[in-house]
Amino acid sequence: MIEGPAGRIEAVLEDPSPGTMPRAFLVVCHPHPLHGGTMTNKVVTTLARTAHTLGIPSLRFNFRGVGASEGIFDEGKGETLDALATVAFGRQRWPDASLWLAGFSFGGVVALRASTTRGIGAVERLITVAPALGRNFGSVRDISVPNCPWMVVQGDADEVIDGGLVIDWAEQLDPAPRLEVMPGVGHFFHGHLPALQGVVADFLGGAP
Repeated sequence: MIEGPAGRIEAVLEDPSPGTMPRAFLVVCHPHPLHGGTMTNKVVTTLARTAHTLGIPSLRFNFRGVGASEGIFDEGKGETLDALATVAFGRQRWPDASLWLAGFSFGGVVALRASTTRGIGAVERLITVAPALGRNFGSVRDISVPNCPWMVVQGDADEVIDGGLVIDWAEQLDPAPRLEVMPGVGHFFHGHLPALQGVVADFLGGAP
């Protein structure tokens, strides 16, 4: 349990090399709390597992009001604060490690917003998988561009969000993120999790 701004935050810490100082740690944000999103989501666990293959520990956590995390849903604003509290916990545990930040769907927008929040410190890698842009919390008009290496992964058969909007938005940014468009892939990456793990591992494998 991590102390957060709305109470305790339920989290899972997985460290493939306990007792050693890693070069980085990964914090992963899950999909929308009101639509069944939790830290056990398969895309979320795939992102964490990818870090483990590189010897990097991960922190997955439940947003406020999900599982044993205290508080109630806060339209993304409070959830961003939950992500920042989890990052702070990771920085305290691994003070010499770089921060990698990732999120899926709603969590992708939370991770993106957290990465540009003043006081978070340097973010060395950012991964947003099918970020839920175009929803109330994900308006493209007020999204800041992070100052770090960043990858957007989007399926072109997304049945939940407007994948075309995400792709067009990413292509127009300056500096542009690395954009990975996965043909025939829906929002939840059913049957394509190994391919997702492959593109994420390739991106993270070049991290310092």
